[in-house]
Amino acid sequence: MRKLHLYLLTFVLCLIGLGLTYYKIAVIGLPLAASEQTEVWNIETRVSFRAKPDNAIKVSLPLPPNSPNYFVLDESFISAGYGLAVEQDNTNRVAHWAKRRAQGKQLLFYRVVLLETEESKQESSVPSPVYPQIPNYPEDLEPIIKGMLERARQQSADTVSFSQRVIEQLNIAQSAPAPELKPLLKHITQPRSLAKNLSWILEGARIPSRIVQGLRLQDGKEYSDLEYFLQVYDGERWRSLNIKDGQEGLPSNFIIWQIGADRVLSIEGSSESSIQYTVAKGLREAINIAESRSVEKNIHLMEFSLYSLPVHVQNVYKVLLMIPLGALVVVFMRNIIGIRTFGTFMPVLIALAFRETELLWGVILFSLVVGLGLLLRAYVEQLKLLLVPRLAAVLTMVVLLIAGISVVMHKLGLEMGLSVALFPIVIMTMTIERMSLTWEEAGPAEAFKQVTGSLLVSVIGYLAMNINEFQYMFFTFPELLLVVLAIILLLGRYSGYRLMELWRFRAFIKNKL
Repeated sequence: MRKLHLYLLTFVLCLIGLGLTYYKIAVIGLPLAASEQTEVWNIETRVSFRAKPDNAIKVSLPLPPNSPNYFVLDESFISAGYGLAVEQDNTNRVAHWAKRRAQGKQLLFYRVVLLETEESKQESSVPSPVYPQIPNYPEDLEPIIKGMLERARQQSADTVSFSQRVIEQLNIAQSAPAPELKPLLKHITQPRSLAKNLSWILEGARIPSRIVQGLRLQDGKEYSDLEYFLQVYDGERWRSLNIKDGQEGLPSNFIIWQIGADRVLSIEGSSESSIQYTVAKGLREAINIAESRSVEKNIHLMEFSLYSLPVHVQNVYKVLLMIPLGALVVVFMRNIIGIRTFGTFMPVLIALAFRETELLWGVILFSLVVGLGLLLRAYVEQLKLLLVPRLAAVLTMVVLLIAGISVVMHKLGLEMGLSVALFPIVIMTMTIERMSLTWEEAGPAEAFKQVTGSLLVSVIGYLAMNINEFQYMFFTFPELLLVVLAIILLLGRYSGYRLMELWRFRAFIKNKL
């Protein structure tokens, strides 16, 4: 029954630890490696204009709307001296800059970092648009437009194919204009006017349509204008069409910047205005992206993560969270391998002390100080002191030894000898005391065996605790300590032979076989 209880407990611990880890990875998007990076798009919008004297300045600039295919990770506005307000309506976000007086050339910047999301192929649900009324076309254009709509109706089967036929007719007429189409084509001089006229013509068939403007995301590209596409509503969703050839769908690297045919930039009180978009591909740490997305998704789990602590406290926990892993190493080496050590925690503490001195110099300093301290401890023993004064005397001698070693190594140009901390001093003092007691009770062979075992386990624990991947995993997913706890509990019930015992009794085992 007790064993079943233990198995159920370890199963629950592993289930909770691994389940929370999976949730953080799959839902929040936390990366498995600290160095993992994700490609993002950096877009800079540069607005330039010359202010008119004695005129107030008002600048309106559409911003990329919340999109299902691109997630806004970060955005910033650079506009010294200008007041800024960002407004959101049903379709667009718009930044409004204002200033009472300005002189000379003015520059405004908007920078945004975009992340392409997994939901890029999913169509977001939108309310049904209002079906338009048939416009009152001018008398000279009405027969032309009705003729185009009639031909499109005969050559199409649904809303999308109907719109594609209209687009094709208008573009063919542009390349080889017939005399009767000249009145219509004189209004089409730019992509913007082409898109507006297509939408206007489709209203004659009562097809809801709208114009979208956006950018193709290509590394190192600069644009002075947005690209136009036409969207028609087929009764269920908006379908995007290229206004040049009628091809359906937006390019894979296209981001919708504005919905509607309004001009991108509106400036009052200025002249000689221009706008420029610069696109660049970059990398950003996946952990920062996961934090931003959890805020956007209103997932509050990250608010209670260790990343929410002050940085200096985070650094402390990066060390503390590795102690259970060091303890697991000690348990494994003692219960499975059979290496004797000075208690359970002493090797872990020695491994932590090595963090102050690095491994090689740590082993050298540890061996030197413990060896000299053991000799001095044997001398103090002759004085027949009580426990506390004896420990205080050993501690004082350890401090003097480390100070002397530091001075000598500094004179020799070995700066690693200066890696002194209060923590290793206490650990070395306790190690000397434990070794002395073991020497007196079990003899020098057992004392050296245990100190050697402690040093070996400490080295292995230090190597395990200093693996950067482990440090990141336990700090980002501290629930994994529940899995470590489950393994320690299982190892705690192991009562079979240890590897050292099998080696020790190998002759007996051979004879038995």
